Amino acid sequence: MSTVALLGEDRGHRSHRELNALRPQLAELGVETTWVPSDSAFGISRYDGVWLVPGSPYADDDAVLRALSVVRERGIAFLGSCGGMQYAVIEFVRSVLGERATHAESDGEADDNVVGALACSLYGEECLVTPVPGSRFAGWVPEPFAGMHFCNYAPTAEVVGRLVAAGVVVGATADDAGAEVLEFPDHPFYVASMFQPHIGALAGAPVHPLVRAFAAAVRESAARARG
Repeated sequence: MSTVALLGEDRGHRSHRELNALRPQLAELGVETTWVPSDSAFGISRYDGVWLVPGSPYADDDAVLRALSVVRERGIAFLGSCGGMQYAVIEFVRSVLGERATHAESDGEADDNVVGALACSLYGEECLVTPVPGSRFAGWVPEPFAGMHFCNYAPTAEVVGRLVAAGVVVGATADDAGAEVLEFPDHPFYVASMFQPHIGALAGAPVHPLVRAFAAAVRESAARARG
């Protein structure tokens, strides 16, 4: 069975309880999941996929950023949700664009923040997520839908513009959150979302198409790694 690291701390928040409820459904899709605390991320390359879970700041932010570099450079299937999206942006700006990049929550407000506070908090809020035609995400989710959020921070509009100039694709948008989905280039599957696609697992909701696409990419990643 293919393996996925749920990278981050299981703090018992609703988001994490929802993830745990999703794990049996992922197993049915051929994906075995294991929680990997951020301070244990040094062995992340042995997994076929990595899901950087909500819950930032992490216990070891630096270890998370190092793990993201490994995942991105080695073509390991990746999904980042909420905080996972925010840290994927920080790592890409630092490692690929070669620029300073900080997070307003953990580093304080500064000119080099690439993740800033939302004008209106989306903690515990649903908003309409609209797929962008022509994106990979729109191929998985063609119609607008209500996406659940537990976030107060998001990539800034300014950094999203710089990311797009560097080849990153905005896969979906929302009025209150800006870029809802980012698809990073030069990678088989490196996708991040502000909305949390696993919310609903506790209530028995079907697996979200983004999660299904991730699971398929994980299986493909495993097949490549094993020849």
